[in-house]
Amino acid sequence: MASEELRSDPNLGVNSSYFYDDNWYISEPMGNLDDMNPDAISDCHPTVPYYLYHACMAPISLAVLLGLSLLIKRKHRYKNCLGGAPGLLSPVHFLEEEGNKGLTVAVFGILFSSLCVLVLDANPLPFISSSSPHSREYWKIMALLYYPAFYYPLIACATVRHRIGYFFGCLLSWCHCVVHIWQKVECPESPKIYRYYSLLSSLPIILCLMVLSLWYPVQLVESFRQKRKTVGEVPGNGYYKEYLKNILAKRPPKRSTSKAKPSVFSRIQSYMRSYIYTPQEGFQIPLKLAVSLAMAVIAVYQVALLLLVTFVPCIQIVRAGMTKEVTVLLVQFGLVPSENTAGLPGDKELATAKHYVWSLEVCFVSSLVISCLLTFSMLMRSLVRHRSNLQRLYRGAVLNVFHRPRKLQPSQQALVCWMCFTSFQAAFTCLGLLIQLVVFFICTVSFTFLVVIPLQSGTNTYLFKIVKNMWPFWLTLVVSVIVQNLLTHYCFLKRGHLPKELTNRRALYIVTYLLFPVNVLVGVLAGIWRMVISALYNVVHFCQLDVSLLSHGAETFDPGYRTYCYYLKIEVSQSHPAMKAFCLLLLQSHSPQGPKGLHPGDIEEGVMLMKTKQLASKTSQQKQNRARWCLAYTLLHNPSLLPYRKGFLANAAANGMQISLGKP
Repeated sequence: MASEELRSDPNLGVNSSYFYDDNWYISEPMGNLDDMNPDAISDCHPTVPYYLYHACMAPISLAVLLGLSLLIKRKHRYKNCLGGAPGLLSPVHFLEEEGNKGLTVAVFGILFSSLCVLVLDANPLPFISSSSPHSREYWKIMALLYYPAFYYPLIACATVRHRIGYFFGCLLSWCHCVVHIWQKVECPESPKIYRYYSLLSSLPIILCLMVLSLWYPVQLVESFRQKRKTVGEVPGNGYYKEYLKNILAKRPPKRSTSKAKPSVFSRIQSYMRSYIYTPQEGFQIPLKLAVSLAMAVIAVYQVALLLLVTFVPCIQIVRAGMTKEVTVLLVQFGLVPSENTAGLPGDKELATAKHYVWSLEVCFVSSLVISCLLTFSMLMRSLVRHRSNLQRLYRGAVLNVFHRPRKLQPSQQALVCWMCFTSFQAAFTCLGLLIQLVVFFICTVSFTFLVVIPLQSGTNTYLFKIVKNMWPFWLTLVVSVIVQNLLTHYCFLKRGHLPKELTNRRALYIVTYLLFPVNVLVGVLAGIWRMVISALYNVVHFCQLDVSLLSHGAETFDPGYRTYCYYLKIEVSQSHPAMKAFCLLLLQSHSPQGPKGLHPGDIEEGVMLMKTKQLASKTSQQKQNRARWCLAYTLLHNPSLLPYRKGFLANAAANGMQISLGKP
């Protein structure tokens, strides 16, 4: 009714600048928005659209995969698999050391970056141009299954270890790389979120494809130069030999270290060294662990990029579009101080409001940078701890890693956790970065608007007023803490004897009773500090799966730490380097030809793993005994072989070992 009356009002006139609709009061049409906003980005259509690219590459990838399965006979690789019939090629030998970590990381990086991009895409599947919001979630689930199958041949071509596979790998990687680069060169800008978000989010995909485009040609050239590997050759045998040779090598005698307290500089240096991973001779990080950390780094990049392009351009638009009319609202709520008694904002109030918005932008960017740096440092720290934990479990020191007895044997839950470890690491890293950003942004904004800006302008000093009014309370707490420490140091401890003893007990009881109310207040502050430091510790270490956020008694309720523990069980029980070296010796001893210059006596004693050159015909009895003892000790304490020893099955304390049969 009101709109009808306003329409019929003759006072408005025909040339009025406003008209009324049935539901909304809006201004007159202002013409085409694209004409008024020349910076608007229209949809770009590359020469090779995404649907055409996938429609061509998907059948080619499937044909390559089927062709490799038919050409590479299964009976030459696994004789008992389906009677020698062709089967699906294995993408990665996660429990083997084949030296293809770069290839595996590159393919997983392509897959993970593609999944990060499609989560925010309106059309998850490239074959579907327009999807309704109701069915979009179903297409995203289908995309989670489509993209792993689409990139499957890129990694399966290397598993064949044949020049045909390398040739097809060259063709596929080159096609993928050329199409991706061509599309981004033609359409570097896109209207989604930010004009360069599509280009920046695709950088990991392009870099990984370039790695594959260089790796496959190198392997193809080397396959023509070198002879074809024998069928019975064990993958990663070079690493197993180096590992066992390193642990059986004769160590120089340890120098006597002084009992003097280390200096502050040496302690700081050792602390910094614990956050820097340096390669160690004779040890390699497992393949699945390397892939997990690489995916965590890519996750940090993708999440940080999304947060940056979502917040910063919007806050810059808000700051650039602020006018005096907008500042009126901020002045009325007291967010912006005003010296004008009438309450009408001027140029100074407008500049202050823009400065506050700029401060928010600086706080957000600073919080994001701090969160990324902390996440990277925690991931590097995790890598150092992973190596330490694996080395301890290789030696059989279970209690030094798990804090309670565990059997290093595969189980159903352990295998499921091993499969989910890489995905959990990427997911926990994303969530940890988001939580860190929120916490640090709140902290930096509070510090900026409660401390920094009041010190600059001299206004809004609410925090300083509160602290100033409560100075007797703070002084009482500080004096009570100082008095207790001084009395304890000079009156209540007798320092004449070597073990310190209590003295002046009556005075101790009196002071304890009198200071009870004050210590309650100190305890309140200590409780607040405990809550703050616990929250900050859990937020910072959220991305570390090797650290439990709960206590030792409740660590089984931490899904990340439980997954990590079971992952270690599978890695140690199935990929122990000493066990693999021992199996290599068994394969070589049963080989009809055997390696050149190898004798059964050398294999039994393990001397060939300790020296690279051929042993002399006359070896001293002392070296033979030492080699036998080292090999026996290594096999005796091998967690992978421990459950199959006869002494273990008969008596847990056989051969002087103390083994706990705790539940996993």
